Amino acid sequence: MSKGRIRHMFPGGNTSQGFFSYYDYILSQEEANRIICIKGGPGVGKSTFMKRVGEEMLELGYDIELMHCSSDNNSLDGVVIPSLKVALLDGTAPHVVDPKNPGAVDEIINLGDFWNNEELKKHKEDILKANKEVGRTFRRAYRYIKAAYSIYEDNVEIVSWCVDDAKVRKLSEKLKNEILGDRDIADRPGKDRKLFASAITPNGLVNYLDTLINTSKVYVLKGMQGTGTERVIQKVKEAAVERGYDVESFYCALNPYKLEHLIIPDLDVSITTSNNYHSANVKNSVEFNLDEYLNTLELGKYQDTVEYNKKNFDMLLDTAIKTIGKAKAIHDILESYYIPNMDFEAIEKCYLMTFNSIKEQILFDS
Repeated sequence: MSKGRIRHMFPGGNTSQGFFSYYDYILSQEEANRIICIKGGPGVGKSTFMKRVGEEMLELGYDIELMHCSSDNNSLDGVVIPSLKVALLDGTAPHVVDPKNPGAVDEIINLGDFWNNEELKKHKEDILKANKEVGRTFRRAYRYIKAAYSIYEDNVEIVSWCVDDAKVRKLSEKLKNEILGDRDIADRPGKDRKLFASAITPNGLVNYLDTLINTSKVYVLKGMQGTGTERVIQKVKEAAVERGYDVESFYCALNPYKLEHLIIPDLDVSITTSNNYHSANVKNSVEFNLDEYLNTLELGKYQDTVEYNKKNFDMLLDTAIKTIGKAKAIHDILESYYIPNMDFEAIEKCYLMTFNSIKEQILFDS
């Protein structure tokens, strides 16, 4: 039996809007067979629990999706087994997940049942202090990101003054017609699953595009921010959904409302953007460079401003990344209070019961 395939992504992000969650799109209540919400404090083993389920399902030949944490991309916020319609999710702050349909879809595993309350109470003041400092540090990081985004927006506006909008609209129509053909509007629209392919993390800007953009046909849109790449993708997405196709939409780590990448699974087609901050390693793709639609003479009038803005954007973003790193370091201290006070043998028994129940579901489904 061959191993399954892994797709990596982020369900939430550290953005100009603060922490932004697309958690509801990981696996919908209507589609899911099981959503297992794992509760507990820092360091209790939630991520390890989910990683182990993912690794064992891979060995059984199942494809999985690993949902990474934007505040520590080496940790997980969730694991999805798409063919079984099963998800395990971290249900703690800042992405609090509570059962919406308990028993019918959702269930809770509380790893807090396996800690030593009396020992943890001895560290009450330290835990309260560290939690408060984590919150303060993240708020500071978000202010830096918001400031960086204001400068980013200024460059976007400048570039937009210099782009040929007619050519951008024509490219939108060209791709829409080439990808969707003459398919009519459907009686029911397709589903739109929203997530992040990249995130602002303590390790810098991290993206998992190479695990996501692997369809047989890939269109790559290159261009400076402001040339209209997101408008092209948005037009194609809207048309695809109208025609009944389910899509996966991946949004900007900086602006969670800006569409950057689109996958239409049923057509085995992707559209991705490529710029100085992210790109996918794609072979045999079809590329369009929207920088060719720019009036370079007009843009040259603002070159000094554009370069000044970029320098300050990079400086503020780097400061935000370092500040998120400080928040993670404080969070690691929090974990040090919990780890020695966990009954990991009891957690192991809980894990085995959970994994065996997933295997029983495989037998039932087959």
